[in-house]
Amino acid sequence: MPARKPKRWIAKVTTDSTHPPKGLFNRSATTIARTLASKKVSPKGPGSGMRMLTYYINRAGRGLSAHRRAELEKAKREEACRLKAAILTHSHCIQT
Repeated sequence: MPARKPKRWIAKVTTDSTHPPKGLFNRSATTIARTLASKKVSPKGPGSGMRMLTYYINRAGRGLSAHRRAELEKAKREEACRLKAAILTHSHCIQT
């Protein structure tokens, strides 16, 4: 029985929720996090930017150098802090 090719589901994913500028993921972690948190790039909020960063890391896969992956993971942590801060800022809306 011939070996089956693994399905590459991520290659079929399209998104229109975020619009990162060209070359964004080649910049510093702080720049990536700040840009992805902006309404211009992620109109649906910072969670959308976080998903886009995760998608990019997953899509790049083994093609990322260790240094680039570390920088992107740092951006992911910074973005998570921004997301948490946004949630805490709006927590006054959710009262029990």
